[in-house]
Amino acid sequence: MEAVAAQPLTPSRHAHPEPGNLSGVRHIVLILSGKGGVGKSTISTELALALRHAGKKVGILDVDLCGPSIPCMLRAQGRAVHQCDSGWVPVFVDQEQKVSLMSVGFLLEKPDEAVVWRGPKKNALIKQFVSDVAWGQLDYLVVDTPPGTSDEHMAAVEALRPYSPLGAIVVTTPQAVSVGDVRRELTFCRKTGLRVIGIVENMSGFVCPHCTECTNVFSRGGGEELARHAGVPFLGSVPLDPKLTRSLEEGRDFIQEFPHSPAFQALSAIAQKVLEAPAQLS
Repeated sequence: MEAVAAQPLTPSRHAHPEPGNLSGVRHIVLILSGKGGVGKSTISTELALALRHAGKKVGILDVDLCGPSIPCMLRAQGRAVHQCDSGWVPVFVDQEQKVSLMSVGFLLEKPDEAVVWRGPKKNALIKQFVSDVAWGQLDYLVVDTPPGTSDEHMAAVEALRPYSPLGAIVVTTPQAVSVGDVRRELTFCRKTGLRVIGIVENMSGFVCPHCTECTNVFSRGGGEELARHAGVPFLGSVPLDPKLTRSLEEGRDFIQEFPHSPAFQALSAIAQKVLEAPAQLS
């Protein structure tokens, strides 16, 4: 396990998830998609920031083991992970300690180190992330997953199932190819008994940096139509916005800095629907 700094990663010593480490988490939301490149990490990061600005305490669990990009998006790369009696202590990414993050990116010796692991080792780390990270009290835990419907997704769902996840947000882009892959992700959710909170259509149009007009570079409406056919909620369309891209590259808080952006309005509306989801279940 040469890629890992500090202690070697081994499967958790617990046969089952340790109740104490997630007992203080009220809601767990998984971010899924059937393909890569649709912006799951972007949606995970901005949803967490929007929930934080709504007054919630939020954790982000980055289980995209081969592409851990969230530490960079939150300007937290290079930070050290410490241990306490309950396990690993997640990294706080803001001074108020309202957003915490755990990612394999913190455990690599070098930022460009590749995680060349077979499935069992990946699955063991995902289970260890669930059982051995001391999250404390959280309103929401946002879980950023890799693309697809493979072993790693099954490991994440099975490890989190005892804690009754609130459900999944499924991310697509407008193109027909992406929508087709996401349709398979909905089938995965149905087969694993994971409730779908809703579908987000990302990269839905391009926001001009000068006049803020939104132009449909790609097709539009595929995500909304898929939601209608699948009988699940449509949470909203997030346009491509150069300000959002720049914020992610520089590790800045887009939600705080650009409240007049069309992307801000879309992300805020999605976060509000997530906040309302528990009430809809009761």
